[in-house]
Amino acid sequence: MFLKSIGAKVLAKNIVRRINYWASNPVETQQKVFRQLLSKAKQTSFGKDHNFDKITNYNDFKEQVPVRDYEDLKDYIERALNGEKNVLWPNKPIYFAKTSGTTSGTKYIPLTKASMPYHMEAARDAILCYIHETKNVNFVNGKMIFLQGSPELTEKNGIKIGRLSGIVAHFVPKYLQKNRLPSWETNCINDWETKVDAIVEETINEDMTVISGIPSWVQMYFERLQNASGKKIGELFKNFSLFIYGGVNYEPYRTKFETLIGRKVDSIELYPSSEGFFAFQDKQNKKDLLLLLDSGIFYEFIETGHFFEDNPKRITISDVEIGVNYVMIVSTNAGLWAYNVGDTVQFTSVNPYRIIITGRIKQFISAFGEHVIGKEVEQAIKEAMEEFIFSISEFTVAPQINPPNGELPYHEWFIEFEIQPKNLQQIAFFLDASMQKQNSYYKDLIEGKILQQLKISSMQKNGFNEYMKSQGKLGGQNKVPRLANDRKIVDALLSF
Repeated sequence: MFLKSIGAKVLAKNIVRRINYWASNPVETQQKVFRQLLSKAKQTSFGKDHNFDKITNYNDFKEQVPVRDYEDLKDYIERALNGEKNVLWPNKPIYFAKTSGTTSGTKYIPLTKASMPYHMEAARDAILCYIHETKNVNFVNGKMIFLQGSPELTEKNGIKIGRLSGIVAHFVPKYLQKNRLPSWETNCINDWETKVDAIVEETINEDMTVISGIPSWVQMYFERLQNASGKKIGELFKNFSLFIYGGVNYEPYRTKFETLIGRKVDSIELYPSSEGFFAFQDKQNKKDLLLLLDSGIFYEFIETGHFFEDNPKRITISDVEIGVNYVMIVSTNAGLWAYNVGDTVQFTSVNPYRIIITGRIKQFISAFGEHVIGKEVEQAIKEAMEEFIFSISEFTVAPQINPPNGELPYHEWFIEFEIQPKNLQQIAFFLDASMQKQNSYYKDLIEGKILQQLKISSMQKNGFNEYMKSQGKLGGQNKVPRLANDRKIVDALLSF
C-alpha cells in the first residue's frame, strides 16, 4: 500500500474522533464559537457599533445585532474593500469572494486569515470521513479533478479578489499537487466551453479516480469525454470511484450520470459557499449532511413561514425541530454578523445535527399563496424519473399567471429531456400529484379550481446551457435556479 494511503487512514481515524467529540457536545460547541467570535471582534468598527463588549448572552446578541442581508451589510463591506482595517473582523480580509447576487448585483464576501482554513479543512474532512467509513483509500493515489472557476485573481488595496473556487485553488496541499488536474494554464481559461475541451484533452488518458464539481457542469465534461473517446466514463477511467459535488441536488442528474459512467460510483455531497463551509455528507447510507458546528460559524434559524414578518423569532440549534423549514442565519470569523445566507434547510436529526438543503428563501413560487419550494419540485421530478424511466439535463419552474384563452393559471415546468418522452401528459399528471401530496396549499388551489394542473414545456438540447451562456454564467459555480416567482428566467429561456 502506498504511504499516502496509509497516512490517509491514520488521519481519517483522528479526524473522525475529533468530529465525534464536538458532534456529541453540540450546544457547548456552538456556545464556545459564539463567545470566541464576539471576543475577537470587540474592537472592530462593527463590534463597537453593536456594543459587543456588553453582550453576555444570546438574547443580548439578538437585541444588538439585527438580521442582515448583503445590502444591509454593504457599507461595512465597502469600507473593508477600500482597504480600511478592523471593520468587520480584526485587520483586513485576505480575500474577497466575488459572487453574482440576484438582487444585489455583484457581491464581495470577505474571507479572512481565520476563516480560510476552515474551507479547506471541511472538504478534506468530508473525504476522510468517507475513507474511515468505507476503507476505500486507493483513489488517493490516482488523479483528481475539481471543475472550478479561474484561479486568476485581481487585487484592490492589497486584498485579492476572485471566485471562491478559484481562490480555493491556491490552497491545494502540496501532497495533492502532483495528483491534481487540470493544469494551472487550463484552469485559467475563462471561456467555459474552451476550458472543458482543454480539460478533456488533458484528462482523457489519465487515471482519474476522483472527480468533483457542480453536477450540471460535470455532466457536460462527461459528455465531451464520451464523444472524444467513444467509451463510457467508467471504462475510460477504470479506477474512478468517487464523485464529489455541491451546489445543487444530485438526484435529478443521478440517472444520467450512471448511464454516462456505465456503473454506480460513490458520491459525497458538500455544502460550501462564499459565506462559509456549512455541512457535508459524512455517511454513505445517509443523504443528509452533518452541520459543522466547530468551524468558526455560529448558526441561527428562522422559520421560513415567519421570515418576512417584522421581528421574526430567531433560535439556535438547541431549539430547532426536525422537519421544519428554516432560513439559515450565520455569524462567522470572516466578519459576517447575523447574516442571511439565503438558503433554507430542514433538520433530519438533532443527534447529531443533520440537515437537508431545501432551497433558497428568494427562490419559490407563491403567486397564489402556494409557497412551493425547491425541495418539493426536486422530489417530484425524482419520483417521476423513477416511475417513467427517463433522464433530464436540467429544469426550472415558473408560474403562468395570465395564460391565453381565459384558461386557469398553472405552474409551467421547463424540462430539457435527454430523450423526449412520448407520454408527457402522464408525466405532467404524475408530477402534479406529487406536488399536491407534498404541498397542501398547492393541493387546495388545484381542488379549488384556482390553478389547473401543471404543464410541461420541453426545452431543446443544450437550451439551458445556451441560456446560461447568454447570461455570462456558463460553467464554474453558476447554477440554474429551480424556481422563480415570476417569468423573467423562463421568458428568456423561450428564445432557446
